[in-house]
Amino acid sequence: MTEIDPDRCEVSYCPTERPGAAVEKIGYDYLVIALGARLAYDQIEGFGEYGHTLSDSYYGDKLRIYLHEGGYQGGPIAIGSARFHQGSQGKPEWLPDSKSACEGPPLEISLAMASWLEDRHLGGAKNITLFTPAEVIAEDAGKEITDTFLQMASGMGFGYVNHTLDIKRLTKEGIEFENGDSIEAELKIVFPDWRPHEVIKQLPITDEAGFVITDLYMRNPDYPNVFAVGDCAALTVPKLGAHGHKQAEITAVQLAKEFGKQKDEPDQEFWPEIICMGEMGHRRAFYVHSDTWYGGHISVFKMGYIYYAMKMAFKEMYFLTGGKPPSWGIPLTELMAEHTLQKS
Repeated sequence: MTEIDPDRCEVSYCPTERPGAAVEKIGYDYLVIALGARLAYDQIEGFGEYGHTLSDSYYGDKLRIYLHEGGYQGGPIAIGSARFHQGSQGKPEWLPDSKSACEGPPLEISLAMASWLEDRHLGGAKNITLFTPAEVIAEDAGKEITDTFLQMASGMGFGYVNHTLDIKRLTKEGIEFENGDSIEAELKIVFPDWRPHEVIKQLPITDEAGFVITDLYMRNPDYPNVFAVGDCAALTVPKLGAHGHKQAEITAVQLAKEFGKQKDEPDQEFWPEIICMGEMGHRRAFYVHSDTWYGGHISVFKMGYIYYAMKMAFKEMYFLTGGKPPSWGIPLTELMAEHTLQKS
């Protein structure tokens, strides 16, 4: 996609099968924008030379080679996030200002990495320092859960640095932060700012950061035939798959009504809930379900072998369905993790 014209209800795109294709245009009655976001590693000075991450298969394989083929020498490890820049235009009062795009991955990788180090007699949690641009890491999980995690992490020996503001640069020796702090680290696993794609920035449907403004039915208030779901939507804070899944279902109902289908289906407003499962190593995982950060009352944090089995089952379902798990996937996860298994 090269251009969106919401006034003319037209999208310009360039076929990507081979370089050199000409731009084409197509009109629309309704437009659903689900472009995701751009992971801005290119905004982190020194990342290309000194950084690692796990956001896709290329970077994952690069880290695997570094760890298993002699690159890693057993030195200190730093894991954390760069600053996320969120817009405020059109933001509902209950939606907090997030300092990071998503901090489930740093927690998951830190716990799994500690187990990996232990298994290879290279140390453990004491080798790893977690860092966050926020006051508290994974703040979206809510105070009760973050307090529990930080107490556990401290007992395990993890280092912890908060309120870094942003990553200033990566060097061979470690990480320098905008607040003046630094961390010594041989291995630097970092997650970047999530930024909107250029094609939607500066449009009348986006906020000052470039994310698409919607109401709670995922419809743009000024262009009601335009919807947005997932990471490109301003309401998706933090940038979680569970949010996009729920937003897609809400959008589908709205479109079905527009087409004269499901007229009796009740409208469902978007209400964010943090739902996350993360590996901990040694075939254990954690499960988080919370909405207290938004003013709700759900706060569930569990750990154990069964949650690892659930995460593996979800992974298999995700790949078998081509990244399109069925609508009953999340409700079934909640039922098993919070009710059925709790009573067993």
